[in-house]
Amino acid sequence: MQVKHWSFALAVLAAMPSISQARDTTLILDFHTVVVDATEEGRLDGSVKFYLAGEKVPGKASTLHEVVTNKKTNAFNKSDDEACSWVLKSALIALQDEAKKAGANAVVDISSYYKRKEMRDSKNYECHAGAFVAGVALKGKLAKLK
Repeated sequence: MQVKHWSFALAVLAAMPSISQARDTTLILDFHTVVVDATEEGRLDGSVKFYLAGEKVPGKASTLHEVVTNKKTNAFNKSDDEACSWVLKSALIALQDEAKKAGANAVVDISSYYKRKEMRDSKNYECHAGAFVAGVALKGKLAKLK
């Protein structure tokens, strides 16, 4: 009887590497579509504008300080695009809150910053989606636009 238990335990342990190697799919998705959706849904109030790295900022901007946000969301039973959109909205809300606290009306020079690897793109953001979790990390500068 003991041998059967050990055989079962070994079989379970042998299967563990395939279970523990979680999916981590990198997606590069449109940033501004999500900003518009979040504003229309009322999740963003429109008082803070968002500009990706390389985007032209209207008027003159005086930057205050750098901010970083790293958000995760439950991706279970969601498409990768849906989970990534949801988690970007959470990151944008966090940036909006930081900007308002600092008296800023914009976040400029935004780049993706997943695992501290910077991806600068004037149109897209980077999201990592797994079977259960999706994540977005952003780095930017709080600014006052005139």
